[in-house]
Amino acid sequence: MTNVLRFGVSIPPDLLDKFDMIIKSEGYDSRSEAIRDMIRGYIVKRQWISGEEDAVCTISLVYDHTKRGIAEKITDVEHHHIKEIVTTSHVHLDEENCLEVIIIKGNSEKIRDFARYLLSIKGIKHGDFIIVSTGKGIE
Repeated sequence: MTNVLRFGVSIPPDLLDKFDMIIKSEGYDSRSEAIRDMIRGYIVKRQWISGEEDAVCTISLVYDHTKRGIAEKITDVEHHHIKEIVTTSHVHLDEENCLEVIIIKGNSEKIRDFARYLLSIKGIKHGDFIIVSTGKGIE
């Protein structure tokens, strides 16, 4: 790092002890690096919540492909977002259940809405999404 600023933080001893245990278990070499990661994470989260920045989202859906129309509905929705979708992966989990993983890139607010829409499709057994930064502007 070329330019860093030092600052002090007042923190209760019990909280610091818990923090130290966590960062040690996660392999951090120093409190500084852990705090930098926390601050980066907070900034990125605020940006995608506000819809200010582009982001990348991984959407995972588990559904029963034998249920009428669900696979077609998912495919239809994907085709309407072809410009934003980076890739998809389809996995046969067993005789009935499938996992669809979709990676989408674009405006964070729009991809969050897209993910929520997919998760709301009737017949989705379980699903979740994770939005992360594209890495632009992060030091």
